[in-house]
Amino acid sequence: MEKGRTEGIGFFERYLTLWVALCMVIGVLIGRYLPGIPGFLRRFEYANVSIPIAILIWLMIYPMMLKVDFQSIKDTRKNPKGLLVTWITNWLIKPFTMFIIARLFFFVVFKSLIPAELAQAYLAGAILLGAAPCTAMVFVWSHLTNGNPAYTVVQVATNDLIILVAFTPIVAFLLGVSGVTIPWDTLILSVVLFVVIPLAGGAITRNYITANRGLDYFENSFLPRFSSVTIVGLLLTLILIFSFQGDVIINNPLHIALIAVPLVIQTFLIFVIAYLTSKAIKLPHDIAAPAAMIGASNFFELAVAVAISLFGTQSPAALATIVGVLTEVPVMLMLVRIANNTKHWFSTKSQIT
Repeated sequence: MEKGRTEGIGFFERYLTLWVALCMVIGVLIGRYLPGIPGFLRRFEYANVSIPIAILIWLMIYPMMLKVDFQSIKDTRKNPKGLLVTWITNWLIKPFTMFIIARLFFFVVFKSLIPAELAQAYLAGAILLGAAPCTAMVFVWSHLTNGNPAYTVVQVATNDLIILVAFTPIVAFLLGVSGVTIPWDTLILSVVLFVVIPLAGGAITRNYITANRGLDYFENSFLPRFSSVTIVGLLLTLILIFSFQGDVIINNPLHIALIAVPLVIQTFLIFVIAYLTSKAIKLPHDIAAPAAMIGASNFFELAVAVAISLFGTQSPAALATIVGVLTEVPVMLMLVRIANNTKHWFSTKSQIT
C-alpha cells in the first residue's frame, strides 16, 4: 500500500494484528506459568462481569464515543441513500449472513474437527461479531479511502443509535435459534454498560469541552490525548482474556484458524454487497467506501465485552470474538486497497461538505 495511504493509521493500529498475537502469547504464558494472577483477578466480579476487564473495556470504548457528533445527523437529508445502504447492510443482512456462514463452517465443513459443544460456543461468538458493526476503526478506514469525514460521522452516529435498540433483540434471537439460552437482563445490562454509558459519557464530555473551549480545541488538542488509549486498553484486555483462555488455546490451536475462516469470508461478502449496491445506486466514492467499510468491519470491543459478560472470560465464545480482532486489520487493509483501486468506478463528487 502506498505510503500516503497509511499515514492516517497510527503505529498501534497499523500493526494491531501483531500486537494481538503478542498479547495472546503473553496471556497464555501468564495463565500457564503464573496462574495466581488470573486466579486473583477472577475474585473481582459482579453479576458475571469482570471489574478489571470492564474498566479496560470502558477505556477502549469511551475515546471512540468522543468522536461521535450527533449534531451531524441533521445532514442526512442531503443524501439519505448512503445511510440506507449502511443501515440495511448492517442490520438486515450482516447478522444473518454471519449466522448462516458460521453455522455452515462450524457444524458442517469443520464438523470432524470441532466438537459440537465448542461449535455452538464459537457460533455464539460469531453472532456477537455479526451484530456489532464498526463504530470506531471505520474512521481510520474512511480516512485511508479518502472518505467524506462529515458523512462518515453521520453514518457512525446513526449506527450507534441503532445499536441501542437493535443489537439486543437480534443477538437474543440468533442465539436462541442456535440453541443458546440467554437471559435478557444480562444482555441488556451488557449493552447499557458498554454502549449506553460510554456513549452518554462521550456526548457529555464533547458538549462540555466544545462549549467551554471550542470545537478547534476539542478536535486538535483534547482528542489527540486519547489517540492510543483505545488500543492500549484493548491490548491489556486481551492479555487478561488470553490468560483466562490459556488451556483452551493450548488444547485447540487449530481452532484459531478454523474460526477465522468464516469470519474472513463474511467480511469480504458484506463489503461486496454494500460496495456494489453503492455503485448501483450511483453513490460517490467518498460515501460508498465508508458505507462498505462500516458493514465489513466489526465493533469487536462490544462483541468481546458482551461475550465476557454472557459467557465468561474463559469461554470459547469470547475466544471467537478475539479471533475477530486478529483478522480485522489485515483483512480491512486489503479492502482499503480494493476500494482505492476501484475508485474510478464511482463519481467522486461529494454531496455533503
